[in-house]
Amino acid sequence: MFGHMHGRGGRGCGPRGGWDRWAAQAEGRFEGFRHEGRGGGGGRRRMFDGGELRLVLLRMIADEPRHGYELIKAVEELTGGAYAPSPGMVYPALTMLAEMELIAEQPSETARKRFVVTAAGEAHLAEHEEQVAMLMARLAEIGAHRARHDRAPIRRAMRNLRDVVMERVEAGDLSDDAVHEVAALIDGVVQKIERLK
Repeated sequence: MFGHMHGRGGRGCGPRGGWDRWAAQAEGRFEGFRHEGRGGGGGRRRMFDGGELRLVLLRMIADEPRHGYELIKAVEELTGGAYAPSPGMVYPALTMLAEMELIAEQPSETARKRFVVTAAGEAHLAEHEEQVAMLMARLAEIGAHRARHDRAPIRRAMRNLRDVVMERVEAGDLSDDAVHEVAALIDGVVQKIERLK
């Protein structure tokens, strides 16, 4: 993955711009660990069609009365932050579920509309039980995928490496031998990472 650093010796300890570019490029690779729901180009691919999203929301409301924002956060939490439906998808879906009399607004003293499932909604879920299970499993799998590829610890370690090396370089107290030793240490870590399974 980082094989481009091989053979550069002390060049890795050059101007800050080189290090910043290297760090940004490397961190960009870890940004590639995205699952369905967030596109690599900054946009989002649609996770569900309208009917599937309504089933997911209905299932979550049947589990616990919720309002729109709580549903968005619940989906996001289930996927480990990899996917969250937009308000522009959730609120029209809730309106349709209410018009279909599958959910009903729960009396509340707050401005937020919290919904509960109706008897018709429970029957609808039972009728589509297999599809609902498949959709919820899809969300859970995305969360598991995100957990397996959590890049936060690696990003933190990369920032620490960059910061400590730049601090020593800018202090100007490293001998030529020490500069080469730092480069050798980094190259050694690179080689170990490349051999990881």
